Amino acid sequence: MDTRGIEQMLTELRSTAQAAGAAKPAQEAEGAAGVEFSEVLQNALKDVSAAQQEARQMSKDFQAGDPNVNLQDVMVNLQKANLSFQQMVQVRNRLVTAYQDIMNMPV
Repeated sequence: MDTRGIEQMLTELRSTAQAAGAAKPAQEAEGAAGVEFSEVLQNALKDVSAAQQEARQMSKDFQAGDPNVNLQDVMVNLQKANLSFQQMVQVRNRLVTAYQDIMNMPV
């Protein structure tokens, strides 16, 4: 299984999340309570990464002949990891589109 493209995409998403976390809103300086967008994005990235790592490990265990791992579970976990990654890519695409729309707005 070639995961170079997935790892590259995760790296891009992590850098985007870190950049979003670097720009602190003015409300935070005033002590306003709420959920940080960057934290939500980072948690989602961690969840996607964990799902991929779990699926990869389960696949390796199955290939090694572990009797506790069956093919159905491996395939389900691989599909879950794939769907969560595709969802994260769509979120990234929407973020990029929104950023471009904002940058193209007349001032």
